[in-house]
Amino acid sequence: MEVKELTTEEDVRSAFPIMNELRTHLTEEDYECLVLEAMTKDRYQMFALFVEDEIVAVTGFKPMITLYYGRYVWICDLVTSSDQRSKGYGEKLISHVERWAADQGYGSVALSSGLSRTEAHRFYEEKMDYDKVSYVFRKTWGST
Repeated sequence: MEVKELTTEEDVRSAFPIMNELRTHLTEEDYECLVLEAMTKDRYQMFALFVEDEIVAVTGFKPMITLYYGRYVWICDLVTSSDQRSKGYGEKLISHVERWAADQGYGSVALSSGLSRTEAHRFYEEKMDYDKVSYVFRKTWGST
């Protein structure tokens, strides 16, 4: 089991089947364009957990600074392949992000989770010791 940073277009493309389980609305082309743009413009980083040279889980995050959280890391995406869940892979990736954040001088890690994802909420609160601190609100128009 090994965590590796995904840095190239080929790396990003190789993670699409897993990420698509979470971001089902994205085509492979849209996913790739968005990830590469976010890496270039928004300091987005991706890491994958490999088991026997196969990606089983993926996370994407970015360092941020806000008045509310101060210096922190926002986990944008975290997904484990549906046939690989409950094996500790999500915990391994979040722990990796937390260590990365601490090593870079960031004081916390935050994320949002869809309201209907009760199993994920239990995981974050009970297994990973995260606090539920707010709701996230969104208003959309046009295309993204």
